[in-house]
Amino acid sequence: MFSSQTSSFQDSIDVEERDDFDSEDITGYSQKIQLNCYYTIYLYQGTRSEACGENVAWNERRADSTTSHDDFSLTLIDSSLPSEAEPELRTYISRRLSKGALLGGMGNIATVELRLELDKYVQGLHSSLRTPENLETEVRPYLSRWYEESVMHIHRVVQLFQSYIGFLLHAALSHTHVEVINSDERTKADVSRFIKAASLQGLSQQDTTTASLCKALSEDTQSDLIIDCSTSPPTLTNTMSNRFCDGWIQAFLNAAERCNPFLLRQILENFKLKAIQDMNSLKRFVRQAEMSHYALFRCCQFLQGCGNGDVLLQNARAEHSDLPEACNIIAVLDEFLREKAQA
Repeated sequence: MFSSQTSSFQDSIDVEERDDFDSEDITGYSQKIQLNCYYTIYLYQGTRSEACGENVAWNERRADSTTSHDDFSLTLIDSSLPSEAEPELRTYISRRLSKGALLGGMGNIATVELRLELDKYVQGLHSSLRTPENLETEVRPYLSRWYEESVMHIHRVVQLFQSYIGFLLHAALSHTHVEVINSDERTKADVSRFIKAASLQGLSQQDTTTASLCKALSEDTQSDLIIDCSTSPPTLTNTMSNRFCDGWIQAFLNAAERCNPFLLRQILENFKLKAIQDMNSLKRFVRQAEMSHYALFRCCQFLQGCGNGDVLLQNARAEHSDLPEACNIIAVLDEFLREKAQA
């Protein structure tokens, strides 16, 4: 499954160099990008293995569309590609297979990191591929939706929430439970996948610590972000955000206007990367502050300037819960931020 793009893909925003983003950050997309989406599915069979009944059925059905090598064969099951283009793709994949460049159980995608999404989506085909009779009724309709289901969900979420997207970004970073009501199942799934994609769970700290933090927050019903989709735009209750999350809103909106889901995904990854960098910086400052008052002052300045102090301290508090000296430093920093907020 793949897509072709009619215009060149501009390098995404480099968060290493800039912290703030506006409409100038993604210039070069003045025209809407058009994407042509296709799918092709092949049956791979090692020549040394015994063919099962379902493989034999597919081989007999598409004997004219099989490429054979010494140790494997590749049979076309279905494709939305033009008839003249499919053999070229089959030749390319066969060449990659013969060199051992494609590994079983691992999705392969060029340019954009979508392997997890595509792998999960393709798993839904397993039961439908047992007999060729399912091609028209199950396989083909399922494959035709791959782009909408696996790629466009971030775009749909940004289009739905618009300037409210900052609240979702903050909820993802702060492990806030999000509940979607009065909505169809696809919107609920889109929001859930967006929150999961923007979350740092499993990346910034140990899974056990993150899990305990998520559980503690979920028990506080007042902290739940409630999204009511009975209105347009949706009504959000118990919203929280900060300057860091709000600073990314325009970048998401600009990319959504140009209908470029791949750029949206890259912006989301850059958002997470910047949050992780700031979290690592805070860890270093906290360690230094245990031995130096000047380092504590620098830590206060950093938290005030980054715009994400509440989230960083929340994660640091959970991660250093078994370190008394670090907890004392974090308590001082928390009091500092509260005083600045009141002022």
